[in-house]
Amino acid sequence: PLPRAGIPCGEHGARWALPLHPSLCLACAVETLSDGSLVRRRHALCRLRDALARQALPVVQLLAPDERLCRHLIGTLLGKSFAVALCILVRLVVELKSEQYLCCILDESQKELCKATTMRGSLPTFTLLGKLADAIPSFADILLVEHSNLVDHLLMGLTYPNEGIKAAVCYLYGKLYSSPVGIERLSAHFQERLCGLFLNTLGHAQTKELQVNCLGLLKELLKCDHFVSILMNDSKTGEESENPDFLERENPLPLVLKKLLLTRDEMLQAASSHCVAAVLVHSPSRYAPAFIHADVPEFLFECLSCNSEILIWSVYCCLLLLTEEHLFFSKCHTVYGIESLVRSLQDVLQLNNVELHKQGLQLFTEILKRQPVEIKLFTNRGVCIEAIDVLMEMVNCPVLEVVVEAVRAVAAFLSEEDSSLLWYVLCVCRLAVEFQSDFMAQENAFTAPNSESKDTLNNFSEFLLRICDSLCIPVVTKYLERAVSPSMMEVFLSALNTLFTVVPNMRKKFSKKLGMGVVWDHVLCTFLTSCLLILVLFLEQEMSELLQKSLPQLNYTIAESLLLLAETPEPFSLDQSLCSHQHCFILLLYFAYTVGDRFVPDAELFLAIRNFLLSAQDHGDCPPPYILRAALYLLAACQDKDKALDMRSLCAIRRILDNLPDLSLVYVHCPLLLKFFLHYPELMGRFGRQVLQLWFSWGDCKQPETEEAGFGVSDQLNSVNLVLPILKSNSSILLILLDLVCSSSVEVAWKVLMTLRTFLERNEDVLVCDLLRSQFLQILQQLLVETKLSVPFLANRNLPVLLTLLFLVQLRSKGVRELDSTDFKLLHQVSNLCGKCRPTDTDLLQPSLNFLYWSLHQTTPCSQQRAVAVLLSDVPLLELLQKILECTWLRSPPSEPTYLSSEDALLCSGWLLVASLLLYQHRYNTEVHQTLSLDLTEVLNAVIFRKKKPILLIMQFLRAVLQQNFSSLLVIVGHNTAPGATQPQPSSLQDAALHPLAPHQVFSLVVSLQNLLVHKDLLLSQAVVACLETLVEYLYVKNQDVALHVASQPWHRFLLFTLLDGSQKSFLQPEVLRLMTLFLRYQSSNIISQKEISQVLQQATEVNLAELPEATARAFHLFLCQVREQ
Repeated sequence: PLPRAGIPCGEHGARWALPLHPSLCLACAVETLSDGSLVRRRHALCRLRDALARQALPVVQLLAPDERLCRHLIGTLLGKSFAVALCILVRLVVELKSEQYLCCILDESQKELCKATTMRGSLPTFTLLGKLADAIPSFADILLVEHSNLVDHLLMGLTYPNEGIKAAVCYLYGKLYSSPVGIERLSAHFQERLCGLFLNTLGHAQTKELQVNCLGLLKELLKCDHFVSILMNDSKTGEESENPDFLERENPLPLVLKKLLLTRDEMLQAASSHCVAAVLVHSPSRYAPAFIHADVPEFLFECLSCNSEILIWSVYCCLLLLTEEHLFFSKCHTVYGIESLVRSLQDVLQLNNVELHKQGLQLFTEILKRQPVEIKLFTNRGVCIEAIDVLMEMVNCPVLEVVVEAVRAVAAFLSEEDSSLLWYVLCVCRLAVEFQSDFMAQENAFTAPNSESKDTLNNFSEFLLRICDSLCIPVVTKYLERAVSPSMMEVFLSALNTLFTVVPNMRKKFSKKLGMGVVWDHVLCTFLTSCLLILVLFLEQEMSELLQKSLPQLNYTIAESLLLLAETPEPFSLDQSLCSHQHCFILLLYFAYTVGDRFVPDAELFLAIRNFLLSAQDHGDCPPPYILRAALYLLAACQDKDKALDMRSLCAIRRILDNLPDLSLVYVHCPLLLKFFLHYPELMGRFGRQVLQLWFSWGDCKQPETEEAGFGVSDQLNSVNLVLPILKSNSSILLILLDLVCSSSVEVAWKVLMTLRTFLERNEDVLVCDLLRSQFLQILQQLLVETKLSVPFLANRNLPVLLTLLFLVQLRSKGVRELDSTDFKLLHQVSNLCGKCRPTDTDLLQPSLNFLYWSLHQTTPCSQQRAVAVLLSDVPLLELLQKILECTWLRSPPSEPTYLSSEDALLCSGWLLVASLLLYQHRYNTEVHQTLSLDLTEVLNAVIFRKKKPILLIMQFLRAVLQQNFSSLLVIVGHNTAPGATQPQPSSLQDAALHPLAPHQVFSLVVSLQNLLVHKDLLLSQAVVACLETLVEYLYVKNQDVALHVASQPWHRFLLFTLLDGSQKSFLQPEVLRLMTLFLRYQSSNIISQKEISQVLQQATEVNLAELPEATARAFHLFLCQVREQ
């Protein structure tokens, strides 16, 4: 029998003593665990843990022969919920090496789980099982074979709203699925019960412990192809696999992993990317589309800016697997991420990791090899230069394996960029400079003995100089005579600078020739200039008591009171009257200023308050918050009447505020205080964000605090108007506001966005717009990802305001500019967002479509080509545009309002964007992933019967269709375009010639255009004349008789004179001139006679032709050319 409690330690015998210091009797320790007090039990547990850690063999030798004692000790430890007890139990079972004790623990665990009143009480049991599974390899098999009913309790643990329990359960599940027995026995369990619950748990995990354990379980599951198929829901048809909505709805795993990639935790990002790669390894062609449609690649590219080698390696592996899928390129993910990849390769070069170098180069090479020819990667010269530098440095690597990969990448790079002359010249010049220091490159090693070699480095360098002199310089100078491009000049001057080094003996001659160029003075000056430009207060009890006590004692003049504020109390003085008087006077001034009573000169008060704060800081005193609030308000109210605060004063204020637990204690909702904090960089950097957060969190400002500030009204616009002057004076505040959009509540973010929108509407500042544009991508990503797995993102009212703001920033950009990586990432995000909307979501779609349209038109042709490819690869966007256009005839046209309704505005944007895509797809022969189908009759009826505002854009679309002869790959316009419908056959040869137009449709359209001209609306008249020109040109090619008949309609003469306004220069209007040119071209002498031609020429002699508007001058030129041909 066990020794009785209370018997001295010596009575158990020497064999129970363990060789520890101090000595430990094992029998006493076991008894204490059973019957001792809480303190004694904890002490016994600690001693027993130390014994197993230091003297495990003696402990096992004492316990192993006595099975009853072992079971007793195991039962006792199972009853303890201490972490130490669980560690002892695990170590004890491991050392005893007996399966019977494992079964004993499993039996007791089953009982504990069954009798637990709440799931929270089961946490120690789940933790113990996880530790045993971790320590004993065979434990998982024993549990699954002999105690499989425990798995049901695990499933219940995942449904309990406690992440600690869920983490313990997921850890144990991970151990079970790491066993072959677990994979076999739990296969049906996972498919039928666990899969959905687990994905939901992973998607909503908040704590790091649960996220890590879930990812650990996921990594074990992804080792098995069967589980991967279940997780990715691979049982879908071929048509469903092409539907992005189906993929996102039925494949939650990509969305969950994308959410983890967005976190700032590099360990979670690495684990998430590892899981993505683990899925793709099984079958890239089967699983990659789901990740691509979920936009996972863009988040992988974003992760490349990290410092973790493990994360970068995982991302490289994922992207390398994704390159095997065509969608990765056709959805323009490479366009989105090429800059991030190049910057990552630059950073990787600084690491001593050969495998990382090779993996990154392999990814870069694959992207260059598989990139579609029509979509250029390196239109941004800065990124191209960085890529060249990276490749050159990689080629010079001392490791042969890296050099081999670098050479392959160079070959792929050169084949990708075969159209850029300047880039090649620059690269070759740099290569020549590198070879100058290489002895082996000075002479041609393959020249025959005793023969002169012409292929020397010197001859090659002179050849480069001649090429630059005869080809590059003339091309660049001719281009720069029309427009100065800082980006092109940067590359060109870099090449010239390199050439000076390539051929040193020709520097003087080359410099003189460059200096003789007349254009260079202007070009260089303009280039350098461009570079530089780039370069109501509630009284608190303490306050009330102070005023009651000290106010009657304030017997000072104004001058004396101001001097009083600068006095410093005596050290160790117990008399607090001076501080009380100072505080009381400050409150008195504060109340007076809040009601507009300024009985103290502002400059003197500003100086006195500053001295008070300095004195308090020097004395080590910290005034109460309400005194600080009053003092700061007085400083803010007087700051414009005196010099700015010096650094000593600012440091004192900062130290005082740093000691406050919360800045809201001294906050006054007043624009003067806001301006004060944001005026000084020392205060704005430390407290600017908190002050702006308080400002926008103040609600409707129902409690007025200053009359002069205009508070006390609930109008949000009034609050915005107060902030605008402060924003205009310091544009860097905008970055703080954008940070608030990311980190604040929905309400605060909405107020900030409204403020920014109003600011942009009233301030055309390009530099400010560039500052804002660089921050929008992160905000847009966060808004979309945060709402995707919870509430529908369409319900987020901040999104429309953000998109409107983004469009306003775009409108502020002056002239045509090349799109950079940020532009393409924004284009990608907005395009995807549109594809998820309905035609009724006008508040989201209107600014989004406007943004897409301006992205196409406000850029260079090369960027335009890439932008078109991005938009045409977005199938959901094209499907949405189809629905928007169909709304033109599905919704009855309203009566003509005085303003453009939101529905009509969206129709205008939709038609305009489709017309642009139609034009540019034809120009660049871009690949089309989705065809739009429109009924020709409905399009023509829309022109004939709808009100004039949307007609302008419909006519522009119709012109594009006519110019392409109804043969566009993007848009099919015909009769009865429904799938499977039969097309009507022309009834006569004349109908066949005009097909798909019918003669009656042509004449109805002409009559409608004639009627629209009667409105005498300038924009409408210009659009009608342009449409009429295109229509007649189309008819003339198809059937000349019909074209001439249309052009000679007698009604045209009446319309022509209707457009004349009776002024002396009425004929010199662009639409009148174009209409007359049209009639002359098609010999409509019954409409335009020699008299009208003479009148036009007579009016032209009476004006200065050089002063004519551009449109008028161009129309007059075409008119004269047509007259000359008659």
